[in-house]
Amino acid sequence: MAEMLSVEVCYAQSNKQELVRVKLNEGATLQQALETSGLLEKYPEIDLKKNKFGIWNKLSKLDSVLRNLDRIEIYRPLIADPKEVRKQRAAEGKVMKKGAGDSDAEG
Repeated sequence: MAEMLSVEVCYAQSNKQELVRVKLNEGATLQQALETSGLLEKYPEIDLKKNKFGIWNKLSKLDSVLRNLDRIEIYRPLIADPKEVRKQRAAEGKVMKKGAGDSDAEG
């Protein structure tokens, strides 16, 4: 008789987190857990071809074989590129620093 695995599938949105526990046969893959969880039907924005997935915060492929008590995470696409945001903040900071000395003029 095959051993059963118990895994969690987690999908975090900006306003809530969905956590589903599923039981699978030993040797099951990340994709099988996603399909069994029902989250793909509940959240049509999750796309197996576009979204990234992980096991315990480590990027993983859909064919990754699961172990008992694994936590599968569904990652949402980034809204803004972090590098671009940092560049914009740095540019704004330079502008603010240049103008900051003007208000301290003696008079």
